[in-house]
Amino acid sequence: MIALIQRVSQAHVDVHGERVGKIDKGLLVLLGVEKEDTREKADKLAEKVLNYRVFSDENDKMNLNVQQAGGELLIVSQFTLAADTQKGLRPSFSKGAAPELANALYDYFVQKCGEKIGVSTGRFAADMQVSLVNDGPVTFWLNVP
Repeated sequence: MIALIQRVSQAHVDVHGERVGKIDKGLLVLLGVEKEDTREKADKLAEKVLNYRVFSDENDKMNLNVQQAGGELLIVSQFTLAADTQKGLRPSFSKGAAPELANALYDYFVQKCGEKIGVSTGRFAADMQVSLVNDGPVTFWLNVP
């Protein structure tokens, strides 16, 4: 399971012109689910996302997590994160989870994060337009083995 997180001052996601998710200060989480992923991996990744220290403290050091900084999460499914790009000029999605598993684990991840912090989402498997103001810019690629 992979999360590409971006510290944002604002972010939103639209589907066919309808705003389906929006946050101000927080993290945009692009979430990719692979074939071998489980609820246990989702639990570990959720804890990592919620506790990863990427917000500045009073000394301008990255010592605060999104919860401590008073932020929210915008979680968007992103199957292309599971792509294998090692060979050739076209990505292979053979590592990606089947839609049923990916959707179930995406929903589970959203639920787990929502137990601790405000969460907005995109729409699974939709053609989404994601807009953000990356604060920093600060972007990290997180995964759990």
